[in-house]
Amino acid sequence: MGRQLTEMLKGTLEGVVLALLSGDPAYGYEITTQLRNRGFDEIAEGTVYALLVRVEQKGLVDVEKVPSEKGPPRKVFTLNPRGEQELAEFWDTWRLLSARIEALNPEAGKD
Repeated sequence: MGRQLTEMLKGTLEGVVLALLSGDPAYGYEITTQLRNRGFDEIAEGTVYALLVRVEQKGLVDVEKVPSEKGPPRKVFTLNPRGEQELAEFWDTWRLLSARIEALNPEAGKD
């Protein structure tokens, strides 16, 4: 299941991170920690940082540099209206796709 999980996460990780940011602003390490706390242990920190660069470039988040007690300022990411719209589309697509996939599962409903 490891390889399939990794491949499926690649396609959905942006939506997952946007969902996390819909709750509260966060910086990269906080996002990685939240992911791991929710069972996404296999996601590397570098993957999260690369994704944050992409969502920033796409204009889905606002970024504020906040002073840190240790080292350079942290980039805190906040979901903006464009990101909220992208997240809503992600959830619509997720529901549609998961329903279609589940309909193909011969094991579904066999309880």
